Amino acid sequence: MAADLQAKYQKLAQEYSKLRAQNQVLKKAVVDEQASSTTLKDQLKMKDQSLRKVEQEMDSLTFRNQQLAKRVELLQEELSVCDTKGKKNKHKIGDSPSQHNHQHQSVINEDLQKKIEENERLHIQYAEADERHRLLENQLRERLDVLEKETAQHQAIVDGLTQKYMETIERLQNDKARLEVKCQTLEREAKDCRFRTEECQQQLKKFHIDLSSRLEQATSIIQEKVPFNDTENEDYNTLTVPPHNRRHQLKARDVAGQAFVFIQDLVAALLNFHSYTEQRVQIFPIDSAIDAISPLNQKFSQYLHENAAYVRPLEEGMLQLFETITEETVTTLETTSKLTGFSDHFTSYTCFLQKILPYHLKSLEEECDSSLCTKALKAKNMEIYGDVKKISLVFEKIQNYINLLALPSTKPQALPPANYNAVFTQLAACLHGLQDVTKDLSKHYTQKAALEQELPTLTQKLKTTNECILSSLVSLTNVTGKIATFFSNNLDFFTASTGYRPRGGAGTMNPLHAECMLQYKKSAASYVQLLRKPRPESVPYEEALANQRVLLSSAESREGLALQVQQSQEKIAKLDQEKEHWMLEAQLAKIKLEKENQRVSDLESQLIGVISRQPSPILQENLSIQPKTPEEEEVERNTGQPVRSESLIGILLSTTNSDEVPDEECREQLIKNHYMARVADLTSQLQVADSKAVHFYAECRALAKRLTLAEKSRESLTKGMKDANQNISHLQDELTTTKRSYEDQLSMMSDHLCSMNETLTKQREEIDTLKLVNKGNSKKNKTR
Repeated sequence: MAADLQAKYQKLAQEYSKLRAQNQVLKKAVVDEQASSTTLKDQLKMKDQSLRKVEQEMDSLTFRNQQLAKRVELLQEELSVCDTKGKKNKHKIGDSPSQHNHQHQSVINEDLQKKIEENERLHIQYAEADERHRLLENQLRERLDVLEKETAQHQAIVDGLTQKYMETIERLQNDKARLEVKCQTLEREAKDCRFRTEECQQQLKKFHIDLSSRLEQATSIIQEKVPFNDTENEDYNTLTVPPHNRRHQLKARDVAGQAFVFIQDLVAALLNFHSYTEQRVQIFPIDSAIDAISPLNQKFSQYLHENAAYVRPLEEGMLQLFETITEETVTTLETTSKLTGFSDHFTSYTCFLQKILPYHLKSLEEECDSSLCTKALKAKNMEIYGDVKKISLVFEKIQNYINLLALPSTKPQALPPANYNAVFTQLAACLHGLQDVTKDLSKHYTQKAALEQELPTLTQKLKTTNECILSSLVSLTNVTGKIATFFSNNLDFFTASTGYRPRGGAGTMNPLHAECMLQYKKSAASYVQLLRKPRPESVPYEEALANQRVLLSSAESREGLALQVQQSQEKIAKLDQEKEHWMLEAQLAKIKLEKENQRVSDLESQLIGVISRQPSPILQENLSIQPKTPEEEEVERNTGQPVRSESLIGILLSTTNSDEVPDEECREQLIKNHYMARVADLTSQLQVADSKAVHFYAECRALAKRLTLAEKSRESLTKGMKDANQNISHLQDELTTTKRSYEDQLSMMSDHLCSMNETLTKQREEIDTLKLVNKGNSKKNKTR
């Protein structure tokens, strides 16, 4: 620390010296500028003096010019007088005076001409001198302004730097004082550390002596008492029964259960995606019901029809793996032999993806080559083309890593334990890559479906198929995201040391050795059970009374727990009924949606009749006699009352039958109120189900706490009570699994409700557009 402080102090001193040198340079620059400004001021004064001299000369020249002008005027007057006199005395004066006058006149004229020329020359010189003086004066004034501004700027910079340097000096002085104080404290701490180090060295010497004596004693005991070392041979060491790690086994079973649930969701999403893709191939770009599709699409559809044979074994393989992980077993990669079966099923599914990949790509190219495909659709098809390739590659990578994880259960030498961490990390990265690829595929398919809706030849069957594909892709994206998050969250558990490793070495466990070790473990447990001796039959009276009270309280608590278990089973039955009710509601809503889609064509004529307020009786009879669905007939048989259609057409028919001249705004408000009430009802039911689930979860947690307390108080009971506790723990596991399944079902129902809301909004928009079109047509007919 002292060396660091000294280095910091030296660095601060260097910075201070640099700043001081810069300050001196700036001061010198300011002095130079001041000297240049003084010289310029002196030059300006000299120019002013020369200007005054020139002005005085100009004044004298103007005065002389005025005198000359007056003299010229006088001469001109005299000349005119002489001319007049000469004309009068023409006869009196002889030739000689006339010649004299003529000579005098010529002299005067020459003199006058010279004066005029000199005057012009003086005027020109004056004007030039005046112009030069003005220019020089302006230049000097501009230069003076610039220099004054620069001087002010330099002075401001100097003041700022001076203030900054003063602050820096003050800060450095404070830092220096603080560092000196810190240096002193560090020196004191260094002295204390030296003293402590000496004490620690003394203690270390004592411990070393003590441990060396203990080591000699232990080695002598081992040499004399221990007949052999069971950790010397790795093959024999792996047969040693390990201490039971119940926490690790419970964690492993919980993780396997969560993985099984996610695999179920993944299997469902993949089945839906392949099935709906097969349905789309059958109807686009050529509908198989109208014309024969291409041989390529026929083969592709045939392969897609076989997807269940490759997808469903994934769920079965994970279920078998989950069943092998129990609380009594030892779970490691060497003992999970069922992981090989899951790996084989995943490999078969990856081979299936590789088999259908070229057909899928060729099918996309065939869509691009069709006349219905626009440039935008071609671009989206090319993006989907790349996404399909990426998904196949990602599944292949995941298959490779799963195969590597399955190797220790069959060939332990093929994958050393040091590489487990890298394999799990790469597998987590591949799962995140699968999530990203499915996101891109879902986004591109959504954009493609939006572009296909703008096509004039879009059929209702293709539109429904696209929506189903999008819903399956959304569920696939959600499932892959959950799997990636689950694997990343449990990556520490996967990469950490497992529940069992050979003692005394880092050797690998052979699967045969692991099986023998589990048999030895069971034998050891049964042997320990036999060693337990029963307690004496007779006990003191006071202890018997205390035991009776304990038995009574435990019996009461047992009855209470049994009552709570019965209540929880009743609640589970209720939740099953509610689940069936929700499934029936979903099926009914789906049937109603299909019915509404079939009646869209009849809605146009009915809306025209309603808007014109002259509905034809034939149309009313046709619309009133609508075929009933099997669900409506079943409800009518159970209740004994006719079922009123809750669809938009049923509401319109009921309003038109009750009032022959309905108001359009009232009808729209009725439709809106009906759907809003329906959505509110479903929302309230969902909230009630959520509250019940939360209440059930709280009761389960309370039940778990009471079970743990009961287990602590009943340690001294018989084997039958232990069996009851095991049954209760088993019921608790079933409750948690049912709770998770119900939560997943509720989430699926919420997603379904969202999709139903979207379809309802789309239907409303279509009805509004139809109304607008009908209004426009009616106005055109009226104008005609």
